[in-house]
Amino acid sequence: MKKLLLGSFLVFSSLMSAQLFLQLENTRIGVIGGPNYSRVRNAHNPSYPRYSFYGGLLALIPLDYENQFYIQPQVEYLSSGEKGEGSTLYANNYISVPIYFKGYFTEGRDSFFAFAGPRFAFLVNQKVQNPSSPLYVKERIGKARGFDFALSGGLGYSINRKFEILARYDFGLSSVYPDLVESWTGNPNVYRKKSQHILSAGVSYIFG
Repeated sequence: MKKLLLGSFLVFSSLMSAQLFLQLENTRIGVIGGPNYSRVRNAHNPSYPRYSFYGGLLALIPLDYENQFYIQPQVEYLSSGEKGEGSTLYANNYISVPIYFKGYFTEGRDSFFAFAGPRFAFLVNQKVQNPSSPLYVKERIGKARGFDFALSGGLGYSINRKFEILARYDFGLSSVYPDLVESWTGNPNVYRKKSQHILSAGVSYIFG
């Protein structure tokens, strides 16, 4: 019995070591960036989308020997938020860390792919310009939460498994402005969750 357990443990350890070696040896690094369209629901009035950008680094970590399934963590600078009328701006800028499960539709060098996973974002700075209400300034009740959580996913096309184009959507699950309440603003919508939603396009280049 002890020999059987020892043998099973050695086999399991060997398989785990082989998988870890595969992941480390074949991990590839890349760069990614593009424009985005962001809104924050139920917060400021009036509210319009903000067009901005994101950019950063990615790692492509294989999960199989067929080069079809991967874990793809990313570290990005993400500029988001919303606008008001005229020069009114409510900008929130983050260090964003999405962690995607990524699958290519075929084993070929050129292939469509899909990806999905959680996105964690940490506020770097907030800019409020010409707010439509004095209550919206970050020194009062308009301060953005320091952490934002979303579910993110999208589709893309890979050329030679190096150059890729993609579109993604981040569905916010956090309340970006937790202190905005109707008793202060007179806006009944702010009772609802003030979640951030971001639609992005992008290109990436993967080295190796």
